[in-house]
Amino acid sequence: MEQNNYQGALQRPIGSGFNAKSTSTEVIEGIDLTGKIAIVTGGNTGIGLETTKTLAAAGATVIVPARDTEKAKKNLQGIPRVELETMDLMNPDSIDAFAQKILASDRPLHLLVNNAGIMWVPLRRDGRGVESQLATNYLSMFQLTARLWPALKKADGARVVNVSSQGHQFAPFNFEDPNFLNRGYETLQAYGQSKTAANLFSLELDNRGKAFRVRTYAVHPGSIGGTELGREAPLELFQQMGFCDAEGNMLPEVAASLKTVPQGAATTVWCATSPLLNGVGGVYCEDGDVAGLATESSVSNGVRVYSLDEASAKRLWTWSEEVSGISLDVNS
Repeated sequence: MEQNNYQGALQRPIGSGFNAKSTSTEVIEGIDLTGKIAIVTGGNTGIGLETTKTLAAAGATVIVPARDTEKAKKNLQGIPRVELETMDLMNPDSIDAFAQKILASDRPLHLLVNNAGIMWVPLRRDGRGVESQLATNYLSMFQLTARLWPALKKADGARVVNVSSQGHQFAPFNFEDPNFLNRGYETLQAYGQSKTAANLFSLELDNRGKAFRVRTYAVHPGSIGGTELGREAPLELFQQMGFCDAEGNMLPEVAASLKTVPQGAATTVWCATSPLLNGVGGVYCEDGDVAGLATESSVSNGVRVYSLDEASAKRLWTWSEEVSGISLDVNS
């Protein structure tokens, strides 16, 4: 019986040969995706756009759902085999409508890259009362994957890649008050919780889905320059985190540590395509390889065991079904 990654049983590097400086083009070298269908959420900007370009260049047809389709059309211009669709991750009905259109095409889905996300935002809630980072970074991921499950199974060999973050180390999932109804709102706590949820979901989905040849991975892309992730963050927050000086200038050591966009997309692409991961799933990856376990109390490389906990993963699955009103039964 194949081993699962509960409690981080498989969390150790596998010697991929890649590292933090590897690019998306380098990790996919020699891999042919002709005839494969991929969906990349947030695939028209930042590392999502780089992921779209890389998969398309390897021969895949890439479907990119976007809220602002005019902006997306400009950003995707000239990329072959790209299909642009409409979807708003804060709107459950919009997610359902997109998924229904995909299922109606009767095509298999070989790669689902849940890349879209938000960070450093003020307290907002969706129509269900779910905090916006949790809704966008995790619950929409659960809903979209659930709705597309028939197409993933139909591929007879699919991968789901959920973009997480080292930021999962900011907070475990707070089952007692996930929506900050009875505690003060801390934007980084909310972000951390949403990314811990992505890790727990990846763990549980892989364990349930591997019998249908659907494998799932969580990815920390790294800290990347030139994306839109911090567009709503106040300067004070960057200063508080030690990223900027009093005048708002990024510190040289911080700038030197940032990845380029092609480097930031590399681990996503590696998880989506690498033959080294055949037969391995439910793992958290960074810098083009499976990550190790994080043991330090401060934020560091690796993954925290609380985001790979079996009981928490199963509890989150139940919570997700209750809040979304969607049953993700892999057998159906």
